Amino acid sequence: MEEIKLMKGNEAIAHAAIRFGIDGYFGYPITPQSEVLETLEAEMPWETTGMVVLQAESEVAAINMVYGGAAAGKAVMTSSSSPGVSLKQEGISYIAAAELPALIVNVMRGGPGLGTIQPSQSDYFQATKGGGHGDYHLIVLSPSTVQEMADFVGLGIDLAFKYRTPSMILADGVVGQMMEKVILPEQRPRRTEAEIAEQCPWAATGKHGRSHRNIVTSLEMEPEKMEVNNHRLQEKYDLIEANEVRFEEHFTDDAKYLIVAFGSVARICLKAIEDAREQGIKVGLIRPITLWPFPKKAIAELARKVKGILVVELNAGQMIEDVRLAAGSQLPVHHFGRMGGIVPNPDEIREVLKNIIK
Repeated sequence: MEEIKLMKGNEAIAHAAIRFGIDGYFGYPITPQSEVLETLEAEMPWETTGMVVLQAESEVAAINMVYGGAAAGKAVMTSSSSPGVSLKQEGISYIAAAELPALIVNVMRGGPGLGTIQPSQSDYFQATKGGGHGDYHLIVLSPSTVQEMADFVGLGIDLAFKYRTPSMILADGVVGQMMEKVILPEQRPRRTEAEIAEQCPWAATGKHGRSHRNIVTSLEMEPEKMEVNNHRLQEKYDLIEANEVRFEEHFTDDAKYLIVAFGSVARICLKAIEDAREQGIKVGLIRPITLWPFPKKAIAELARKVKGILVVELNAGQMIEDVRLAAGSQLPVHHFGRMGGIVPNPDEIREVLKNIIK
C-alpha cells in the first residue's frame, strides 16, 4: 500500500530500502548521511521483513560485508559520505570485478580530505570514472528530489541485479537533508531461498549437494584469463550504455543556450531559467539522471542547436569534462561552480548566463 509522508532524503532512502525488499544494510555513520542508518535502526525491519541492519566497525568492514552478502545472492546495500566512500573503493572494485549486484549510496559533502559537512558534488569523478583501481564502471543515479531518493533505491538494486554490477545513488547533501513529500512504494515480498537459488545461480551459498561449488572472486592469476574477464566487463558496460541512459529536459525546444546540471543544482538552475525566459533569454536545461552512463548523445544533439552551454556544479569543474566531450570542440562550454559547501542561488546563475551571452 502506498504511503505519503514528509521526510528527509536520507530517511526516504531507509524507508525505501525496507519497502523494496533489501535483505541487508551494512554501514557506518558519517555526516550528512547518518540518518539512513539511524532511521533503519529506529524502524527495526529485522522484526518485520527480516532485513539485517548492522553498524559495522568501519567503512572498510561495511563494504566487505556487502561483498559477502552479494556473493550469497542477497540484495544488499551500504551508505556513506565522500571520505567514507573513499575508504570503500577497494571493496567496490572487488564487487565490480566479481560481477555482483550491490547498491552504494553516497551523500556528498565538501572536500578534499575531511573537508566540510556541508553539501557538495565533488565526488563526480570518483563515482563516474571508477574510483577504485582497474577498468570498471558503476551505474550512477543522481536524484534531485526526495521522491527520487526513494525511487532510486528500487531502480538501483534492480539494475544491479539485471547487469550483475554495483550501482550507486550519488546525492549531494542538499537532497539528503532537505524535507519533502514522498510517496513510499508498496512492500515487495521477500525472496525465498528457492527464488534466490533460481535467480542467482552464481551465488556461493556454502551448501553441499551441487555438482559444483561456486567460488566468487575478483582474483585471476593468469593474464590471458584476466584480459578475457575485462573484455567481458567492457561488453557489459557497452550494453548498459546502449540501454540505461536517463535524463530530463526542460525548455530545450527553442533554446539558444543550454544549462547542464545534476542533483539539487538542477532545481536551482530551473528557477534561474524560468526567470531568464521572463527576460527574453531562451535557455533550456538538461539534467543527467544517470551520470554513468552519461547522456552524451542527447547533449551532442542539443549542442548542434544552441550557441553555448553553461555547466553548473557544486565543484571546481568535473561533469564539464563529459559535457565538453559530448558537445565537441566547436561550441563554447562554460562552467560555474561553488565549493566548500556554498550553494548558488538562481540570481547568481542568471547573472553568469547573462555575462556569457554578452
